[in-house]
Amino acid sequence: MKITILSAARPNFMKIAPICRAIDAARQAGKSISYRVVYAGARDDASIEPSLFSDLAMPAPDGYLGVEAQGQSAVAAGVMLAFERELDAHPADVVLVVDDSTAAMACSVVAKKRALKVAHVIAGTRSFDMNESREVNRTIIDAIADTLFAASIGANANLNAEGLSGNTIVVGNVLIDTIRYNRHRLLQPVWFDTLGLRKGRYLLLTLNRRDLLQKRTVLQGLLQSLLSRVGDDVPVVAPLHPYAEEAVRSLHLHAPGLHLLPPQSYLHFGFLINQALGIVTDSGNIAEEATFCGTPTLLLNRYAEHPEVWRTGTAELVGEDAEALSQSLGRLMRGEWKHATLPERWDGRAAERVVGALLE
Repeated sequence: MKITILSAARPNFMKIAPICRAIDAARQAGKSISYRVVYAGARDDASIEPSLFSDLAMPAPDGYLGVEAQGQSAVAAGVMLAFERELDAHPADVVLVVDDSTAAMACSVVAKKRALKVAHVIAGTRSFDMNESREVNRTIIDAIADTLFAASIGANANLNAEGLSGNTIVVGNVLIDTIRYNRHRLLQPVWFDTLGLRKGRYLLLTLNRRDLLQKRTVLQGLLQSLLSRVGDDVPVVAPLHPYAEEAVRSLHLHAPGLHLLPPQSYLHFGFLINQALGIVTDSGNIAEEATFCGTPTLLLNRYAEHPEVWRTGTAELVGEDAEALSQSLGRLMRGEWKHATLPERWDGRAAERVVGALLE
């Protein structure tokens, strides 16, 4: 069995790495299975730091589609044409995609039209808002995929409601496989002591959603609420991409305790998640990793693609509401955070289940 695994963006590699290891283990056990990792972007993509693949203990991509287009339609068209060429040069039996990017959707369509099997990892997540591009993408992928690997019972219920229960397998969350595998390998950044930080006595702030960053008044209210609540005693560490850092700097906040930093490597960033007093983020992936690490998380979203992070995990949904953020921060600072438990099947074996199902 030849599997082509598509990565559409840097966060996808965290979910692909354990699948690669599981396939390697199956092949070493005598199974007839191989894989080829293909990245939708360019070989010199600035978002992919040189240390990423060694940090994740996985090989670098075997191929690059080289698509750098802007806009959903341009991306889809570019990826479809490039993926056709990729499959012509390197035939596959199964195309495996993760998450819900436009590139993942485009590759799924190409594979299906070539009568190849399509497997979707992290299937069944829903926002129930078809005005969101990602919701359109994930709905299309799930509708045409041959095998749907759901991370949770809730995601499986979404697929059942859409009549897709016949090809669904609840495997657990592959992202958790990665943080479990790497927790003992996490590295303290060299600047940690220089900034005078202490484990368990800083907040981690991340901002990635462009729609939130463009709402200057909302963003300013959220950050002022955050900084006024924690005061000068608890530093706020914010590793941000350039576009997010620019948005924050444009607000001209007076905040000596706010440390704006460049993006961190996987092992350094994982250390920051693991050792933080709490996290303020708009990233569902970070909320999932923080739940595994037991770190309280204030999620600046109105929903979580994996609701278990707030139903049983360490996260709370505060949306874009500065007052809700302030109240949740107050509970965190007083040590009154809710009791949390690990969601079902967050046992580090999701990738094994994925590969086992593919081999059956």
